[in-house]
This record gives sequence, C-alpha cells and structure tokens, in this order.
Amino acid sequence: MAGRWVGARLRRKEDQRLLTGSGRFLADLRLPGMLSAVIVRSPHAHARIVAINAARARAERGVAAVFTGPDLGAVGRIPMRMSPRAEVVECLQRPLALDRVRYVGDPVAVVVAEDRYRAEDAAELVEMDLEPLPVVTEARQALEPGAPVVHESLGRNLAERLVMGCGEPERALREAPVRVRDQFKVHRHTGVPLETRGLLAQFEPGTSALTVWGPTKVPHFNRGVLSDLLGWPEHLVRFVETDVGGGFGIRGEFYPEDFLVPWAAMRLRRPVQWVEDRREHLLAANHSREQLHEIEIGADRDGRIVALVDRIYADMGAYIRTHGFVVPDRTAAMLPGPYRIPNYGAEVLCAFTNKTPCGTYRSPGRYEGTVVRERIVDRLAGELGLDPAEVRRRNFVSPADMPYDVGATADYDPVVYDSGDFRGAFDAALEAADYESLRNRQAEARREGRSVGIGIGCFVEKSGTGPWEHARVEIDGSGRVVVFTGLASLGQGLETTLAQICADELGVHPDDITVVHGDTARIPYGVGTFGSRGAVVGGNAVAQAASALRERIKSFAALRLELSPEDLVLDAGRVHPRGVPDRGLTLRELARAAAPGQPLPPGLEPGLSASAIFKAPMRVYPYGTHVATVEVDPETGRVTVMRYVIAYDIGRAINPMIVEGQLAGGLAQGLGGALLEELVYDEGGQLLTTTFMDYLLPTAMEMPEATVIHVLEKSPSPLNPLGIKGAGEGGCTGSGAALANAVADALAPLGVAVTGLPLTPATIVASIRAAASRREARR
Repeated sequence: MAGRWVGARLRRKEDQRLLTGSGRFLADLRLPGMLSAVIVRSPHAHARIVAINAARARAERGVAAVFTGPDLGAVGRIPMRMSPRAEVVECLQRPLALDRVRYVGDPVAVVVAEDRYRAEDAAELVEMDLEPLPVVTEARQALEPGAPVVHESLGRNLAERLVMGCGEPERALREAPVRVRDQFKVHRHTGVPLETRGLLAQFEPGTSALTVWGPTKVPHFNRGVLSDLLGWPEHLVRFVETDVGGGFGIRGEFYPEDFLVPWAAMRLRRPVQWVEDRREHLLAANHSREQLHEIEIGADRDGRIVALVDRIYADMGAYIRTHGFVVPDRTAAMLPGPYRIPNYGAEVLCAFTNKTPCGTYRSPGRYEGTVVRERIVDRLAGELGLDPAEVRRRNFVSPADMPYDVGATADYDPVVYDSGDFRGAFDAALEAADYESLRNRQAEARREGRSVGIGIGCFVEKSGTGPWEHARVEIDGSGRVVVFTGLASLGQGLETTLAQICADELGVHPDDITVVHGDTARIPYGVGTFGSRGAVVGGNAVAQAASALRERIKSFAALRLELSPEDLVLDAGRVHPRGVPDRGLTLRELARAAAPGQPLPPGLEPGLSASAIFKAPMRVYPYGTHVATVEVDPETGRVTVMRYVIAYDIGRAINPMIVEGQLAGGLAQGLGGALLEELVYDEGGQLLTTTFMDYLLPTAMEMPEATVIHVLEKSPSPLNPLGIKGAGEGGCTGSGAALANAVADALAPLGVAVTGLPLTPATIVASIRAAASRREARR
C-alpha cells in the first residue's frame, strides 16, 4: 500500500489531551456513592491461615464491608490465558487466600469503606492468625530434595519442564574443538509504569449491568474471565479502558483485585474503586526476569558455532498467573537469536518459590535469553582471540536462508523467521558507532588508566502475536471517518498510527479520523494489545476494513455520478472522477445518501461501513543490534554510558518518530534493569526493596550521553500486506546484553568476569575486590 501518510513523522494525536492535563486516568474517575477498597495482604512468605478476624475492622465508622476468603464462596481460581496446563490448575491463584498464604503480599481480605483513609485505617485492624511455614526463595534450591513445598497438592516445586531444540546438541558439543561453559544469572525486576494498577466497578441493579473502568490491554479477555468467575452473563459485563500511564507487561494479567473490586460492587450495590499504591505495586504486581542459566557453547577453531546447550532455572514465584509459562518458553525458543546454530538444546526447569508470582515484562524471555547468549558469544570470542564483532559476522543467518526454521516452538508454534538481513542491521549499527575508531579510542583510554568498554547485543524479536484482530471503519452522518479497533492503548500512539493507515486507504487526513478503542460495549470483540501485535495484526485489520470501505464508497458514488467505480478516486474527503476534482461528492453527502431509508438498488445494503478480521497464524520477527560504550569507575563502581547505538529493522515504519520514541523508552527500561533495578528478598521471603529509595529507577542522568537510533526498513514481512513487524520491544531486548558485554569489556583488564545482572556499583566494586584477592592469592 503506497500512500502519503504511512511512513510520515506525524505528531501523536493523543498527546494534546495528555500533555494539557485533559487525560482521563483511573484515579481521576469519581461516581456518586463511590466506595474505596484496600487489600489486606499477608506479611508472611509462607504460612497456614489459622483465622482471619475482621470484627474490629467491620465495626469502624465508615466501613461498608470486610470480605475474607470464605465470603467469596465457590469462586474458582484465576485461569491461564496462554497455553494452559491442566496439571497446575491447583497452583493457580485464588482472589483471596483460603488455607495458606504463599508470598508476602498474598491477598487475604478486602476492606471497603467510604474513603481511602478509612479503608486504610480499618485494614490495620484486620487480625491475621498465621502459622509460619518453611520458606524457599531460590529456584534451584526449590528443586532440591527436602525443599519446602509451596503447593502441597502438587507435591513438588517443579511447575513445568520445557525442552526444545534441534540437531544433536550433546554430541556436537562433545566433538566441538572449542568449548566454553559458564553460568549467568538474570535477576528479578519488573515493569514500573508511571501509573499503578487500579479499577472502578459499578453495578446497576435495575439492568443487572456491571461496568468496569480501568487500564487493561486485553479488555475482552478480562471481561470473559470476570464473567466466568462471577457466573454473570458476558453481555451484561462491560469493560471501559481509561487513559493509561504505561503497560510493559504489567497490565496484561487478570489479578485478584480484578475480581474483588467488581464482586464487591455487586455485593454492596455501590461503585467501588481500588488504586494500587507504589509499595503494593512492587510487592504484588507481577515480577519478572529471574532466571539462572548453565550454558555451554561449542565452535570450530574459526569461530563458527556448532552447538549451544542451556539449562535454565526459571523462578515462577508462588503461583502461575495469567501468562503461564510464556516467559521461560520464549527464552528457550528464541535462544539461538540471529545465529545459525545447527545443534541447540534448551531445558527449562520452572520452579515455585515463596515470592511474588512472575509474569511478562517488556521483551519477556527474549531480554533474558539475549543477555545470556550474547555473553557466552563474547566469552567464545575471548577464548578464540577474536574480536566479538568478527565472531558474530561468521555466524549470522543469511537473507538467502529466509524463511529460516530455528528448530524450536513458542506457544506450540514453530519459530520460523519470516525475513531479515541480520548482518545488514549489524553493519549499520557498527557503522553508526564508528566501531573501528571506537576500538582505537578505547585502547588510548586504557593507556590513560581509564576503564572503557564496548559491548554488542544482537537479537531477534518475536512480534505480531495472533491469531486475529478485528476492526470496523465507518463514515458517520457528518462525513467523519471512525475506526473501531479491538486493540487497547498502552501509550504507544495507537490513535495516530491506525489513523495513518486508514488515511492512506480512504484519501483523508489522519486528523479527520477518530479511533475508538477499549470499550467492549462499542467493540464487540477483539484480542488486545500485547507482544508487539498492535500494528502488525490490528493495523492490517484496519487496512483491510478501510480498503473494503473504499470500494463500497466508490460503488455508492458511481451510482450517483453515473460512472464506473474504477473511474473514481478518493481524495481530501471527496470522491470524484479521475482527473476531474471539481466534480464529485463529499463523504458527508455519500453517508447521508447511503443511510437506511434512502432509495438504493437491489443488493446494495445501506450504510458506509466495513469490518475485517485479519488472521495472523504465524509471528513476524524484527531484529537488530545494540552497541554500548561505557566507562566504569573502579573506585565507586559507577557505570557511565557514554554512547549508545540501536539499529532495528521493523520491516516498515508507520510513523518513524513514534518508533524512535518506543526504542528510546525501551532502552531506558533495559538500562534500568541492567544497571539499577532489583527486587531483593531475604532468606525469609521478605521483599527488601519496596520503595523508590531501594528500588532504583533510571533518570535522565543515567541515560547515555549520546544515543543514535536507526529505524531500518530493509526486510518487510511477507506475512502481512503492510509488511510490518513489531516495534515495541526492540529498544529493551538488546540493552541488557550490550551493557553487560560493555562492562565486562571495561573490567577485563582487572580480571573481572561478568556473570549476571544487575551491574550495580556495589556489585561491580565487590567483583573488582574479589578479582584483586584472587590475583593476590596466586602470588
């Protein structure tokens, strides 16, 4: 589809209301008679519930109700959305704990009061008689004989064992002339959006209708889950999406609170609102990333990889939540990355621990796997005495190999790269970084006694998650174009990009298009926004619906103008004969002429509207390279990111400016995860980082002194008409790897081996001192 708007650097349509304070966020909503809810959470990581006494709390002035587990009756467990497994059904979470609590933060009661202050005060009066039980906090430890069992009904802590790969990895590894083995830890951290979680529910007894407001990227799915748990007809449940202050994987779950608040509203016949505070967010919203890898790579003496074997311990936390085993599954499936690896094997042992349940976070599984793979590739380069860039050049999958079957599956679907020039993106990144000159300047800095390092992170992303998405495009009575999409907004510029796609099809300006999303009453079905699928699946659905509407518009105009539809064009909100712009009809005139009740020929239905469902049975794979240059202060351990380059090929950019913003935002989160952020537990399962004094986030001061972002469009996807690949996660995916390799490179002269994240100042100083002690011991 060639047009003037797809590919244009338009300012985001939604920014006007958001930047002027006109946005409508969940905490802004108020309804008459609204109550506030507060969740009472377990202070123990593992305990038997002896009794929950809420009598004092219920007696407090202004308290409407206090509910505990038994009050919910026979409410089921929260189901898995992705690849459910029957064997772990008993390990899914209940909205309120009944007999045991399994992590600090496990909900045990909900207090509903006239305002938040009274609810908080009453929550402190709920008495919990809990009998502490043994605690397990590490995945590998949890799988050892005699470890405390998190779910007694399962009888073990192994939640799932995932195995995938191709070829004969063990044999190829044994026969490899060069072998490098190491252990890498990717630590526990999470998405921290500006806006915490929350929702508002209102039940109308007269109509039996339940309306739920709040930011959720899968409103239709959450409506279905809530309907099932409540035993309430789905057509009487409405989800309305508010403006949202970030998603990053956190929004994609159905949490206990997503049931408790609507249930309380129905029970009390009054609106109920719950807004998560920041401590709750760090304590109870999904955690992510925590994996331990025991990895070995084999290569010939020229540096060509012949085998890769990885055993992964994935810490799932105390329950399996909505996304199930997506993160470890994606780690194993995408482990080969952009390299041709004829023999690879991955075994993932998913373990329960007494910590907050884990879920997805931007680039789930790929961030972790990229860190580990790129570190072991750098280790291989060091073993061979080759430049890390040269080892990568010798192993890229080539464009001639596309489509390329990796030999793995993700969510039971084969991982087959649709298109790509991995070497091309790599070369673009190195050229932008001025790599050869950079190495020369690094050598000069080292002669001056400075610890400067260069790191590379190459990756392949997975995007365009199917299986389908719905769109409807119509011309209303005023002649304005309205797009209805099953996608949800997460701040990614949805209203702008979908308008650009539609504008090219209908010959109107994007400003003359309204995009409606996030309301299950106005949009009958949809899948939602996650896994970088919005533009790929939702955008193509809009293009198909708009294309069908264009032909319908031409058919109506042809009747009025007594011409053939092939002789007509749409431009600037008018339909006119080709080459005769002064003769024609406006969209407003056509919409009214096509309205019900107007005389129409047989076979032509009234109305200017068209719907489409775009099916996406296969994923699409964007790819790229990050290059980081850092300087480490050995005295303080501080890492300064001097320069950063991203080259990312997304097939086709709808709005390059928005894509660049996505990549910059992803880099900030990846950098925070690599250098600062960590969710730290003690041996008793207590979370020690529950405020921003302890859980450190990146600011402008930590961002690179210079950042270069290249959005490439060299390899459009052959799997969708627009050629689009996802853009939301590539800024994050390669960042941990590039920064880890850069810090390792900077500290190599000091004998420091980087075997995990985060690379905090304290971690780096401890590593430098340990290396110095080893050198001293050898003397």
